[in-house]
Amino acid sequence: MLVKLFNVYRVLAFVVGVLLAFCALVAAPLKYLTEEGSSLQQFGESASIMWLFHGWIFMVYVVVAFLLARRARWSVGFTLLMLVAGLVPLLIFWVEHRVTQKVRAENPELVEPSPA
Repeated sequence: MLVKLFNVYRVLAFVVGVLLAFCALVAAPLKYLTEEGSSLQQFGESASIMWLFHGWIFMVYVVVAFLLARRARWSVGFTLLMLVAGLVPLLIFWVEHRVTQKVRAENPELVEPSPA
């Protein structure tokens, strides 16, 4: 069960991270910081629908991250960091890396042996 949760977590973290980065660093600035009526502003307006997708996928991410943290018996602080990471652009990529290190350190059987 831990392996499945871990794999689903990694995929969701990547998707949530990419969506949040796109929305916060591309769509929002184009929508609000470009000339009204310009093609860039219109693109930013259209691309803002991605916030909706981020929100729905983030809710699934929160559930999976919580289940993974509870199954692995991680601290409340680390669990909260995992949950909040999807709200701060680019932070989720660092947190996902830390989660991967932690899972592999605590579960050596999950680490694939290197080919000789």
